[in-house]
Amino acid sequence: MPAMSFSVRGKAEVMEFEGRITPYVVITCILAASGGLMFGYDIGISGGVTSMDDFLEKFFPVVYLKKKEAHENAYCKYDNENLQLFTSSLYMAGLVATFFASYTTKNYGRRPTMLIAGLFFVGGVVLNTAAVNLLMLILGRILLGCGVGFANQAVPLFLSEIAPTRIRGALNILFQLNTTIGILFANVVNYGTERIRPWGWRLSLGLAGIPALLLTVGSLFIVETPNSLVERGQLEEGKAVLRKIRGTNNVDPEFNELVEASRMAKQVKHPFRNLLKRRNRPQLVITICLQIFQQFTGINAIMFYAPVLFQTLGFKNDASLYSSVITGAVNVIATIISIFSVDKLGRRMLLIEAGIQMFISQVIIGVLLGVGLKQDEELSRGTAIVIVLMVCTFVSAFAWSWGPLGWLIPSETFPLETRSAGQSVTVCVNLVFTFVIAQAFLSMLCRFKYGIFFFFAAWVSVMTIFVLFLLPETKNVPIEEMTERVWKHHWLWKKYVRDVDLTDDEAGDAYPRHANGITDANSC
Repeated sequence: MPAMSFSVRGKAEVMEFEGRITPYVVITCILAASGGLMFGYDIGISGGVTSMDDFLEKFFPVVYLKKKEAHENAYCKYDNENLQLFTSSLYMAGLVATFFASYTTKNYGRRPTMLIAGLFFVGGVVLNTAAVNLLMLILGRILLGCGVGFANQAVPLFLSEIAPTRIRGALNILFQLNTTIGILFANVVNYGTERIRPWGWRLSLGLAGIPALLLTVGSLFIVETPNSLVERGQLEEGKAVLRKIRGTNNVDPEFNELVEASRMAKQVKHPFRNLLKRRNRPQLVITICLQIFQQFTGINAIMFYAPVLFQTLGFKNDASLYSSVITGAVNVIATIISIFSVDKLGRRMLLIEAGIQMFISQVIIGVLLGVGLKQDEELSRGTAIVIVLMVCTFVSAFAWSWGPLGWLIPSETFPLETRSAGQSVTVCVNLVFTFVIAQAFLSMLCRFKYGIFFFFAAWVSVMTIFVLFLLPETKNVPIEEMTERVWKHHWLWKKYVRDVDLTDDEAGDAYPRHANGITDANSC
């Protein structure tokens, strides 16, 4: 086998692949990341419509009566399992759908999976907009959840695989940026449609068709990733796409590495079982913990129920929706900051700094509510302003750290043979705990009251310590190089990813020497 120009095991220097940032790659990634628009819109729209009287009166009359009878500061007036089910059903459906999405992503490609997601989104929008009873409303949310499962499975993988290594973090964060734009768009829409009586809520739900159609149509025009094409045996097409997205004909080093990784991947008969192997434990543990921690920052509690939360804290209808728009705008701006900083400052620094910032802001919010919000009183204007500022401080920290990096890091750390299965675990765990928070938050708010912010602050402290000691830096490392350049140099994880012994091979999971899909110089 002739000598190759890609990385050689055992050498300190690793050659970077040739290629430039082509307009085609940027445009393709923007179209693919439009799946985040739909995800974000679904997150943002539910909190707005569930605070609208016309919506509550039609679908949740018990909550409507409780809201009218309760004092404006009553913590428990929105505590209703059916109302929480309206929000959380989307995420339970996404949890189930992600397992089917894993199959289509691996066997048919990232692009068809995104098309399926778009079609689910369109169907869900139609049902929700035309809903005449609670069953129809929930079925629409379930279809939207299926779209979330397929989109969240395929889009992060697509972005990580098609992006050049040096800007992989920035392009991958386009998904999270679009998610934040979707949340902001939803908050602005809710602010306007709340004044349209009695069908403003239908307009809020129906405008989700814009991002749904954008993803559906966009998926028809983007290319499949070279990784997926090579994995499915379409070598020539994969090489042609690689030349197109890298803007150079000299793609042999990167292409040969993809082919070798694919050859290793095909020896794995059971990807999900392979995830449990010792050599894949670092990626699996990191992935599961990141998804759990991301939800227990408390961000989705704020984003799901921002208008409801602000009303509960003493804000009037217009003020609560307006405050949601402000936090949505902060979310977008902070995510843009992350795009420009993630490949320069690195993943670890952003996560640790944000953890400190989120902890401080949540503690301040809890103290202010505990002191300033009594059962029969309203918040003072000054206290309310400080709380909104602290919420914005919290949201900004999350948006440039745990929001995008919770998706970026898992998508770039798994080797090709377990990447699709690993992404399924990522989406699955994320949606399980998103469902838990969405279903439980209003009840937790009712029982914990202001203490809920101390609850989330405690979790933030735990996850910051986790990052400090157990999360290695992955910036500017080619995806197929992660084992050699990252995991084997970590004080703990190196114990799990040392070279594979023959005794570790079983059930067709044989690996010649390395688990991440690249042979060393001698085997060449």
